[in-house]
Amino acid sequence: MRANEQVLTNARLVLDDAIVRGSLVIQAGRIKAIEQGNTALPSAIDCEGDLLIPGLIELHTDNMEKYFQPRPKVSWPSRSAALAHDAQMAASGITTVFDAVSIGDVDDQSMRQEALYQMVEALADINRSGMARVDHRLHLRCEVCHPDTLARFQSLADTPELGLVSLMDHSPGQRQFASLDAYRVYYKGKHGFDDASLDAFIERQQGFSAQYSSAYRKAIAQACHERGLALASHDDATIEHVAESLEYGTQVAEFPTTLEAAHASHHHGMAVMMGAPNVVRGGSHSGNIAASELVRLGMLDILSSDYYPAALLDAVFLISKMEDGYDLPRAVASASRKPAEAVGFNDRGRIAEGLRADLIRVREVDSHPLVQRVWCAGKQVY
Repeated sequence: MRANEQVLTNARLVLDDAIVRGSLVIQAGRIKAIEQGNTALPSAIDCEGDLLIPGLIELHTDNMEKYFQPRPKVSWPSRSAALAHDAQMAASGITTVFDAVSIGDVDDQSMRQEALYQMVEALADINRSGMARVDHRLHLRCEVCHPDTLARFQSLADTPELGLVSLMDHSPGQRQFASLDAYRVYYKGKHGFDDASLDAFIERQQGFSAQYSSAYRKAIAQACHERGLALASHDDATIEHVAESLEYGTQVAEFPTTLEAAHASHHHGMAVMMGAPNVVRGGSHSGNIAASELVRLGMLDILSSDYYPAALLDAVFLISKMEDGYDLPRAVASASRKPAEAVGFNDRGRIAEGLRADLIRVREVDSHPLVQRVWCAGKQVY
């Protein structure tokens, strides 16, 4: 073995279509060779029969926001917040993360807008300084019913880390909140509205949607195509929503809320993304389509941890054990190869010669996947 090589041996390698016992040679941050069987090299790392899977690729998580505001009205120093978030990503087996930051918010008092540029700058800081354990990219979530969204998007559209943009409209009476009753329950609980205040809030949000959504969707989609940025829909609920997404050249269908929308998205070649918490909890917290149903129908392409990073690996193993679920290689692909393909990354997401050595060593204990080690571009980060 050469001085700059690492060898992992006695592992069960989860490849594209099979699980094989063997060894892996890493050189200069990439997978140099995949070998059948074990090696007797004394310097090799013995994986003790554990699974070795590709590092997970997360396309949509707003987890970082929790570190920037750990309590209401408490702001945390940007670099420390970003590094704490980064450490949680590594511990969860996520080696590439598209950190989702929101442009525009239905809540004018939300920290999201106050901290928007701080979060973007902090990501660039830890990435470019070499302090980050994993590879951070930027996902701009554009709330197209907010008056300031287009201008703020334009100010960030050329950020080097930017790789994914989603178009959202969380105004009441459609998409995620087609049920006004569900909307009322959610926003009363979240913001403490009384009935009169909530009525006024609903009227204002619906007015903003009518005024801005269509024009902002079109303008942002065009800007993304000009820059080669991947585009995602969000909470599509109807055939008409999917047709609109297709018109804008959308690659990823984030969290379709109905079987009808999921089926149409999948049929037309969009990668259907569902939340890993939906799998772990056994259903949607908003009462929408269950991810497990899409697994049984073969329509779930991508898993996202959304608001709970550890859910991603848990969900991968859960859908591999479901009746009529995916086998383990396909389940793993939903959190590695498939998201990589959706955003045009051809250098990661699989265990294959020449690709980045983004890897997770996983041991199952009482049917629960435990992360033992994580490598990002060949460097052990956990």
